[in-house]
Amino acid sequence: MKKPDIAKRMARQAGVSEAEAADRLDHVVRQILRNLRQGKTASLPGLGKFRPSPDGKVAFERQGGKGRG
Repeated sequence: MKKPDIAKRMARQAGVSEAEAADRLDHVVRQILRNLRQGKTASLPGLGKFRPSPDGKVAFERQGGKGRG
């Protein structure tokens, strides 16, 4: 799924314009990247967490299970 598709779904569910949804999505992505650069985890409620690893890669731990992504 690409960003415009995600923004369109977000817009419908939140009752906002696609532009507003795209701005909100950009904000979430920037916050995730900021946290990871600072060595912090970044959560996606209902989905899981991104965790930085010592080797510079990012691991994604799914809620209720583990995985890499």
